[in-house]
Amino acid sequence: MIKKYAVLICLLASAVLLIIATFNYPGGSIVDKNSSGFAWSENFLSNLFSMQAINGSENRGWIWALIGMAFHSVGYGIFFIHMSKKIPSVRWAGILKIIGAANIIFIFLIATPLHDLGTISIVLTLTGLFVITVFILKTKLLLLKFCCIVCLLTYYCFFFLYGFGMLGPAVILQKVYIICSMLLVLGLEYFTRYEDFKPMKPVVQKELAADH
Repeated sequence: MIKKYAVLICLLASAVLLIIATFNYPGGSIVDKNSSGFAWSENFLSNLFSMQAINGSENRGWIWALIGMAFHSVGYGIFFIHMSKKIPSVRWAGILKIIGAANIIFIFLIATPLHDLGTISIVLTLTGLFVITVFILKTKLLLLKFCCIVCLLTYYCFFFLYGFGMLGPAVILQKVYIICSMLLVLGLEYFTRYEDFKPMKPVVQKELAADH
C-alpha cells in the first residue's frame, strides 16, 4: 500500500511541510527587506531554505523547508522511476530511470548551501517531463496531453521572466509551475498504465490479421 501511494504521500508531506515553513519565516522579500512573514507574491520558495531570513532574523522555518524538500526529491525520483517502467522504449526508459535517481539527490540540494548545484534538477525534471510528454502525445489520453503542454509552458514562461529580470511576475509563476508540475506528476503516476503507451497497430494490419 505504501509503495503504491509513495509518490502521493511524499508530495503531500512536502506541500504540508513547506507551508509550515512559510508560517515560520520571519520576513523580508524581494520587494521589501523589512516586511513581516512570507508573502506568496513577493518571496521565492528558496527564501525558506536559509537559516537567516532576508530581514536578518533567524529563520525558524528552514528546517521544515529542508525536510519538505527531502520528501519532494524522493517523490519526484520515485515518479520518474515508475514512469520508466511504463515507457516501451528501452533507451528512453533508461534515461527516465537515471533522471529519477539523480533527482533524489539534486532536488534536495536546492534546500542546502549547494543550491546552485541543485538547480540541475530543474533541467533534469524538464527533460524527463518533455520525454514523457512526447510519449503521452502518442496516446489517447487527451486530458493528460493538455496538462503536459500547459505544465511545460509554465516552466518556460518562468525561465523567460526570471532570465529577463522580471522578478515580480516570476515569483508568482514559480508557484504556478510547481503546483502544475505536482498535479501533472500525480496524474501521470496514477492515471497511466504501460498499455497506454504501447504502439497502436494500424487498422489495415488488424484487418489482415482478422482475415487470416
